[in-house]
Amino acid sequence: MHDLSLLDDPGAVAPIAFAPPPLVARRPAQLVGNTPLLWIDQPFAQPGKGFFAKLEGRNPGGIKDRPALHMIRQARGRGDLLPGAPIVESSSGTLGLGLALAGQTYGHPVTVVTDPGMEPAVVRLLGSLGAEVDQVEVPHPRGGWQEARRERVAQLLAARPGAYCPDQYANPDNVVAYRPLAGELTAQLGRVDVLVAAVGTGGHSAGIAAGLREASPGLRVIGVDSVGSAIFGQPPGTRLMRGLGSSIHPANVDYAAFHEVHWVAPAEAVWACRRLARRHHASGGWSVGAVALVAGWAARTMPPGTRIVAVFPDGPFRYLGTVYDDAWCEQHGLLGGPPPQEPRTVRSYDECRATSWTRCTEVVDPLRRSPDVLVAR
Repeated sequence: MHDLSLLDDPGAVAPIAFAPPPLVARRPAQLVGNTPLLWIDQPFAQPGKGFFAKLEGRNPGGIKDRPALHMIRQARGRGDLLPGAPIVESSSGTLGLGLALAGQTYGHPVTVVTDPGMEPAVVRLLGSLGAEVDQVEVPHPRGGWQEARRERVAQLLAARPGAYCPDQYANPDNVVAYRPLAGELTAQLGRVDVLVAAVGTGGHSAGIAAGLREASPGLRVIGVDSVGSAIFGQPPGTRLMRGLGSSIHPANVDYAAFHEVHWVAPAEAVWACRRLARRHHASGGWSVGAVALVAGWAARTMPPGTRIVAVFPDGPFRYLGTVYDDAWCEQHGLLGGPPPQEPRTVRSYDECRATSWTRCTEVVDPLRRSPDVLVAR
């Protein structure tokens, strides 16, 4: 039985029906999970018609602590990763932090392959956590920085016998790792009508949606992508935002789970991040801003009482030199006025090239892979 009085009092704290974490953690991995919900309304929606933000930035490194620990635990259990063997993976930042935690937890050296877009603060943080950072210098001519990173991972694996790559883009363990998060949401709210989630590797949107549908079969899922991302069929382009979007087509993206997709531009995400910080003392990076913008639109346009959950993957600290730096944002032309109240709506993903907030209710895998093919990969 769930006390839903918080729906009448948006300022109330969501009840916790699942077991709380230990008061004293014996290992840092025990700090992962059981993250809180925060009610968000103005300036994204009118009072009483907001959304619940799942604050995954409360994990030690962010949302990807969950799959990092799970993928490494499963690989060890299968014998794919032997005791003490190195872990090598491509990451723009958050999974790298999670793998540093997993490496400490299970006793593995970790190499994170990244590109010049990784924030210097994250590079330093990974080093302080014991991870090696290997940075590619030139993007792949077709697959951009992500494909260049994947090629470098393959080179390192070939040079290090016994090394293991979790492959967050196609590893089904990445998806399964988010089922506990779905369980937390069900315990906190009882029913979820709408899930708003950023899409990068596809893991958390697929895993949370699958888990939520067990208790909320009528769940509607809204994917949030970056302009310049190829995931949902748009032509790939230069992407300023990190943590969502992709220049490749990850196999973990569950295209059938989405009812619609929104592409968001960097200036729109910056506006949302800063308004979250100013009004709600809770914010994060590019994914958080983009998701909040779309979740606010959903709250404004859907019937009263609709329970909307937005997943906030991280916190603001790694973005102090970008999203929250006036000089950097001015240099990149990101400090204009507020975004429009409504996205531009198109009928098909290839109707136009999205350069600002754009919504599409046709969601297809641009490579036309069957679900069986996606699972096999």
